[in-house]
Amino acid sequence: MKNLSLHIIDIFQNSVSAKAHKIELIIVEDRINDILRISIYDDGVGMSEKVVAQVVDPFYTTRTTRKVGLGIPLFKQNAESTGGSFKIVSKEGVGTKIDAEFGHAHIDRQPFGDIAGAVVLTATSYPDVRFVYTHTVDDKTFVFDTQEVYELLEGISVQSPEVVLMLKEFIENNLDEINN
Repeated sequence: MKNLSLHIIDIFQNSVSAKAHKIELIIVEDRINDILRISIYDDGVGMSEKVVAQVVDPFYTTRTTRKVGLGIPLFKQNAESTGGSFKIVSKEGVGTKIDAEFGHAHIDRQPFGDIAGAVVLTATSYPDVRFVYTHTVDDKTFVFDTQEVYELLEGISVQSPEVVLMLKEFIENNLDEINN
């Protein structure tokens, strides 16, 4: 995958497939300590310890349409190639937590890509799932919570093109603000 937003979309899709009702994306950029942490938590069906051990293997997948599952193994490899780490914890009936840590300024760290687009695409595609996205850059934090958005929209469809564009611009503007 060419950028981190594609990894995030892949994990979001896994969470939705696992029947999650709530998905949290937490991105922490600690530029002083050269750390980028991406955490994704869901309350889906979870996985057994055996399956957790297998999901980092590119030749393991639960899909019947193909014999490989590269998303999580590539995410792990990309984190570790920057001197970072990767951890996945899951419990059946509770959910899954994925934590990937990267060297923030490492030359091999992939660019973010379109994080705002990834969040909006997934959130508007699955309006029954609550998405909470928290992004911290040093001492500045931005939080996007679809539950709050739906309350503000007062019945307007989150899938209307105007709303999708507004949400993407809202996230992009807030990301610009916390990065300055």
